[in-house]
Amino acid sequence: MTAQAPAQTTAPQMSARNWALLLLLGTVWGGSYFFARIAVSEMPPLMLVMFRVSIAALVLQAFLAVRGPSFRIALPLAGSFFVLALLNNVIPFSLIFMGQTEVGAGLASVLNATTPFWTAILANMLTADEKLTPVKLTGIAFGIAGTGVMIGPGLLTGLGGPLWAKLALIGGAVSYGFAFIYGRRFRGVPPTVVATGQLTASTIIMIPLVLTLYDPGNLFSFSGNIWAAVIGLAVLSTAFAYLIYFRVLASAGATNASLVTFLNPVSAILLGSLVLGERLTPFEIAGMVLIATGLIIIDGRLLARIR
Repeated sequence: MTAQAPAQTTAPQMSARNWALLLLLGTVWGGSYFFARIAVSEMPPLMLVMFRVSIAALVLQAFLAVRGPSFRIALPLAGSFFVLALLNNVIPFSLIFMGQTEVGAGLASVLNATTPFWTAILANMLTADEKLTPVKLTGIAFGIAGTGVMIGPGLLTGLGGPLWAKLALIGGAVSYGFAFIYGRRFRGVPPTVVATGQLTASTIIMIPLVLTLYDPGNLFSFSGNIWAAVIGLAVLSTAFAYLIYFRVLASAGATNASLVTFLNPVSAILLGSLVLGERLTPFEIAGMVLIATGLIIIDGRLLARIR
C-alpha cells in the first residue's frame, strides 16, 4: 500500500459530514483545555506531553489489535510517521510551551489561531488543488479577528512579551501548517493507522527526551485527580481526536481541516459556560459571531444561495 495520494485537480470540498466532524473535533480538542488545566498543576508540561502521546498510542494500538486493520501496513511508512510526529506533535508542542512561559494566554490563543493562514499559504505553494482565493483569505481573516475579539481585554495581557516567545508561538502554528500539508500523503492509509503511527512515533521521541530531563523516580508521583485528567486528555482529546482529524484531513484537505483551530477556543469557552457555570461575556459572544461568519464565508454555500 502506498501513502501517496493520486494527484487531484479539483479543490477538496467541505461537505455537511465534514463540517459535522470538524465541529466534533473542535469540541473534543476544546475539552483538552480542562484536562490540561488540571494536569499541569502538578505535572511538568513535557512530561504531560509524553504521557499524553504514549497512553493515546497504547489505546490505538489496542484498538487496531481488536478491530483492525493490522498495524503492519504502517511499518513501511515508519520514516514518514516520524516526520509527521515531529511536525504535528513534538515541534509545535515544544515551541508553544516555550512561548507560553513568556506570553499571556490571550495572545498565545490568537497566534495559534493563525494556523489556517499559514496552512493556506503553504498549501498554495506546495499543492496543486488548494490554491488561495480572496474568499478563503477573507474567511480566515474573520476567524483570526474573531479569536482576538473573543479573548477581549485578556489579549492585552501578553502583548509585552519578548519577540522570541511570540516567534516561538508563530513557529508552532507554522509547524502545524506543514503537518496539515504533509499529512495529505497518508490519504491512502486508514485514519486509524495514521493516528496510531503518528502517536507511536511521538512516543518513541518523547520517552528518551523526558527520561533525560527528569528523574525517572518521579514519573508516577502524582495524585489520582492528575492521572484522571491525563487519561482524559490522552484517550478523548488525543486518541479519539486524531481519528477524526485524519479523516477530515483526507476528505476535506489541509486548509479546511486547519479551521478547527478557530473552533477550539469557542468550544472551550462554551464548555466552561455549560459545565462550570462560567458567564459568557459580550466579547466572547461577538468573537464567536465573527468566527461563525468566517466559516460561513469559507463554506460559500449560504452566500451562493443569497446571490
